[in-house]
Amino acid sequence: MNLNTVINTNIPNLKLFRKGKVRDVYEIDDKLLIVSTDRISAFDVVFPNGIPYKGKVLNMISVFWFKKLNSIFPNHFISSDVETVINDNYDFLKQRSMIVKKAEPIKIEAVVRGYLAGSALVEYKKTGSICGKKLPAGLKESSKLPEPIFTPSTKADIGHDENITESQAINLIGKEIFYKIKETSLKLYNEIAEYTYSRGIIFADTKFEFGILDGELMLIDEVGTPDSSRFWDLYTYKEGVSQPSFDKQFVRDYLISIGWDKNPPAPELPKEIVEETSRRYLNAYKLIVGEDLLV
Repeated sequence: MNLNTVINTNIPNLKLFRKGKVRDVYEIDDKLLIVSTDRISAFDVVFPNGIPYKGKVLNMISVFWFKKLNSIFPNHFISSDVETVINDNYDFLKQRSMIVKKAEPIKIEAVVRGYLAGSALVEYKKTGSICGKKLPAGLKESSKLPEPIFTPSTKADIGHDENITESQAINLIGKEIFYKIKETSLKLYNEIAEYTYSRGIIFADTKFEFGILDGELMLIDEVGTPDSSRFWDLYTYKEGVSQPSFDKQFVRDYLISIGWDKNPPAPELPKEIVEETSRRYLNAYKLIVGEDLLV
């Protein structure tokens, strides 16, 4: 196995709990081992080739945020020192895995948007709204919104997530838990956005995931990564155009340029796209955390 690019994992002495688009999750008693592979998905389709170091970047950025945000809201993170629970020597787990509490996931994506991009831009152009929220007229691509907005979506392991209204989300998960997730998501977004802005990064939008363990709501999955968020360069930001980004929007833009219909099977990504995407992920880590990833 090339440790720089891990597409699939195999840990024979652990039970595979779930295989997601990017992460392989194993059970360890009442805890989970989350392994971030180098698989990449775009438009909710997984591609055949991986992005070197991507899994390490995703994992270590999440570790950074889980530790930083823990005083604001509880999360499932326990440790990134997996050697304490796995006796065998699996070198590929280093930097790309964490031990977490086993919570029951809430069945929505908690999306917060501070700027107009992606599916929100498409919806705004058609309806002047996002997830049922009316927005001011005259906004452009990449416009900063008057204030960050919470726009929930469905959560699909296979296929496309779909934007839904607040009332639809309430029907799915209940009123009390919905408003708790909404309040917490906006608070976490603002905290991350303020920090990244100080580092020259615009935190354009993101998604959070939540779960429940012993009656307690907690943040789970990943946080503030290039897979779950849009990061833009503060100093080159320009309203009205698509922004150069530190996330997988680069891959999405390439796929749009070749006219891919966004349906499986996904095409193989060219070598130059893979290399440039890897560079962007590593750069995102350096800008956010403030140091180079040890690769």
